[in-house]
Amino acid sequence: MAPVRAVVFDLDDTLFDHSGSAERGLRGWVAGLGLPVTDELVAEWFVIEERVYPAWLAGELTHQGQRRERLRAFLPLLELEVPGTDAELDEVFDGYLRQYRANWVAYPDARPALEVARGNGLRIGVLTNGSTKQQNAKLESIGLADQIDVVCTSESLGVSKPDPLAYQRVCEALGVEPMDVLMIGDNLENDVQGARAAGLTARHLDRPAGMTLTELV
Repeated sequence: MAPVRAVVFDLDDTLFDHSGSAERGLRGWVAGLGLPVTDELVAEWFVIEERVYPAWLAGELTHQGQRRERLRAFLPLLELEVPGTDAELDEVFDGYLRQYRANWVAYPDARPALEVARGNGLRIGVLTNGSTKQQNAKLESIGLADQIDVVCTSESLGVSKPDPLAYQRVCEALGVEPMDVLMIGDNLENDVQGARAAGLTARHLDRPAGMTLTELV
């Protein structure tokens, strides 16, 4: 790979253990309701998230609206009545959010990878399909914010991965050309194929295969 001037990381399931945090948060939330939680219920929570979240990225729902839709799909699986008002749905989701936030954690290899990039003199960015407030809060909470030069979210950019503009705009924010940037992430379409189509170099972080971030920086 040719020398690069900057490295851009995905956030969820790359630097930040979203899947683990969400599963622990969900289990704690459901248990707090006095209900049993099964592996099948956990799997369905993520299926619903993957089905509904893109509607927010596409501008079809607000960020809070996609949370409400997720509850409307999930609560019947717990044999719970779906609240009739948005305010009531928001209150229910807040119960999950408290558990989710309490379980936020970085992957053990995240800070070492950022420190390697920093030690190599690279500018460091994060490009994430998420809300600006929440994604920045994650980076602060897991102790990585001090290592990041630029955080670009789909909300702040007005476009989401794999739109080529998303990658171009994070490169502009870092002050570098796409050809001088390495993108690293866990999602093959969003973090590798989309980035390469926009002119960046990209590497796929395959955690299930045992790959680590420090191998890729």
